[in-house]
Amino acid sequence: VPFEGPTDLFILPGYKFGVVDAMITNFHLPRSTLVMLVSAFAGREKILAAYEAAKGDGYRFYSFGDAMLIL
Repeated sequence: VPFEGPTDLFILPGYKFGVVDAMITNFHLPRSTLVMLVSAFAGREKILAAYEAAKGDGYRFYSFGDAMLIL
């Protein structure tokens, strides 16, 4: 159902996604709400492991960095 107006929805780990089954996003700042969003989608441990691998391989973070596809 379409919705127009303010919301207080805050997506964090434990949130059950109903429609989305993949996500393309960049590597976000640690401890940001966007890291919480991708952690809710893929699981905190998987996201932290991906971030560690990306750092080790020289990936760039934040707005001008590399992107990731989460399936």
